[in-house]
Amino acid sequence: MKIPFTKMQGCGNDYIYINGFEVEIKSPEQLSIPLSDRHFGIGGDGLVLILPSAVADAKMRMFNIDGSEGKMCGNAIRCVAKYLYEHGIVVKNQMTIETLSGIKTLDLTVTSGIVISVQVDMGKPILEPKLIPTRLEGEIIVNQLLDADGVAYPVTCVSMGNPHAVIFTSGIESLNLPEIGPKFENHPVFPEQVNTEFIEVIDKNMLKMRVWERGSGETLACGTGACASVVAAVLNGYCNKNEDITVQLLGGELLIRYTGDTVFMTGGCEVAFEGTVEI
Repeated sequence: MKIPFTKMQGCGNDYIYINGFEVEIKSPEQLSIPLSDRHFGIGGDGLVLILPSAVADAKMRMFNIDGSEGKMCGNAIRCVAKYLYEHGIVVKNQMTIETLSGIKTLDLTVTSGIVISVQVDMGKPILEPKLIPTRLEGEIIVNQLLDADGVAYPVTCVSMGNPHAVIFTSGIESLNLPEIGPKFENHPVFPEQVNTEFIEVIDKNMLKMRVWERGSGETLACGTGACASVVAAVLNGYCNKNEDITVQLLGGELLIRYTGDTVFMTGGCEVAFEGTVEI
């Protein structure tokens, strides 16, 4: 079977996109593993299906490198909007996309028929521990010490459709994430595993971030992680509500604004290449 695909990236968060309006993929969780391999496959942080929806303009399903399905991906959904617009499937400057974490509204910036950037209304952050989910106790989890293999880390827990543990620290460039990341990803207080962000506060309008994503390891960017980090920064008093916060990631920058009711994420989206893969 030959399947057309498009490789796209947002802040270096690269996925393999397949048009589900034209081709049916019966086992995407199995297909994501070999296609994402950077040596023997196409290479990417996972697989994204762009599908018809009965409740929105389109539907997105995202699968990690290990085949697990993610409920939401902020960088991928911007690329989905770009694909829909530029391929003439949904030609709207504002569109809705269905995800496992709900329907998201996206506003597109278009120049000469090309989508340059997309703002996504990511919705209200989830702070209630059992809904994140985490077994840590408290009304909300803000700057709470968590022991990870004998080291106490101050964590703030937020869900943006995916669970996140945010840690504010310094010198994040020198952190050994391949060693530290799995200690959080597989920690027993996170029953569905967790994405972990290590944040260095530059000033009240700029954060620097590295991320360890469940099912994928360290990635160049994580949209939901950037949103969760800004929410955590507000909760910890580092940043203010209703202000644009620049989050610097290894693969680029995202602009995040937390209003108290919702989180807006704005960033670019680019096509790397198109091709056909035989399976």
